[in-house]
Amino acid sequence: MNRQTVASNTPGPPLPAMFARYKDLVEQGLAAALPGAPDGGLDGGLNVLLQYHLGWADRDGNPAATPASQGKALRPTLCMFACEALDGDLSQAMGAAAAIELIHNFSLIHDDIQDQDLERRHQPTVWALWGLPRALVAGDAMQSLGDLTMLNSAGRGVSPETAVRVSRILTESYLEMIDGQCLDLGFESRTGITTEDYLGMIAGKTGALIRSSLEIGAALAGGDRAVTQAFANFGSYLGRAFQIRDDYLGVWGDSGATGKSTDSDIRRKKKSFPAVFALEQATGPARDDLLRIYAQEELTDADVGRALEIMAEVGAPQYAERLTRESAEQATQALAAVELPDWARAEVGELVDFLAHREF
Repeated sequence: MNRQTVASNTPGPPLPAMFARYKDLVEQGLAAALPGAPDGGLDGGLNVLLQYHLGWADRDGNPAATPASQGKALRPTLCMFACEALDGDLSQAMGAAAAIELIHNFSLIHDDIQDQDLERRHQPTVWALWGLPRALVAGDAMQSLGDLTMLNSAGRGVSPETAVRVSRILTESYLEMIDGQCLDLGFESRTGITTEDYLGMIAGKTGALIRSSLEIGAALAGGDRAVTQAFANFGSYLGRAFQIRDDYLGVWGDSGATGKSTDSDIRRKKKSFPAVFALEQATGPARDDLLRIYAQEELTDADVGRALEIMAEVGAPQYAERLTRESAEQATQALAAVELPDWARAEVGELVDFLAHREF
């Protein structure tokens, strides 16, 4: 089975309406958080790197006509949604949403360095343009801005106690994220990774920040412990579905839609879900071939093709879709007992469907 026979010809679900609804608020929060924001001029130094990564400016610091390189802003959108779904004040969530997006983007700048990726969101990465030292500093600065922005939410009508609480939630979650990233890097040189190992890794690397985004939004709306925990559980399962789907698209997706080469994970010997499952399930000559392939310094086109064949033979694409579907169902169930308005309940369904079946 080749990549073309695995990929679906059916277009995935559209981006849920919540992303457009909160887009301006998220961007306003980011503009207030970042020195030298688009309407405040550029200083030609560090801010150029930050604004370039966020899609606000080109490599020369000229404001971009449209922020085409920005991602979906999933995490700040989830924060805003949780707050509004619980009848909270969205103006009080703007700073937190911006802080979450800044923390996510600091991790992306560092991830690109660690993975040696030359392109993200259809443009060169920060380190590819400015080199490793300046890219590291840019990532560090983005992290610091995220921390400050979250603490400064107290100036938006949030009580000092709540500001400290959500700041702690954010910091603890991105420490989990960093730990998960460290595990992921360590997995690249190992072949004895199990599915459970993988799920534990993505719970930190991907799930922690998605979980905390929803938990923070619920806390800012004044949700009690049971409600904020329900949103946190929702986020944990959502993060699992998101990452497994991401790994699926990294091998069998449309590179034009994802902005990522579909053989890069295999060539880098990354232990994404398809690779972990294949190494765990393959036997005999197929397993021998996989062990040989993942032991090599560099992979040929034939090696990549053989790895894809084995992944298909053991049913990796089908199992990835099954696990994504199960995680999506668990996410929906996590909020079943929470009292939500009809519009919010409907949007939970749209969000889960999108993340589990997206093509980009």
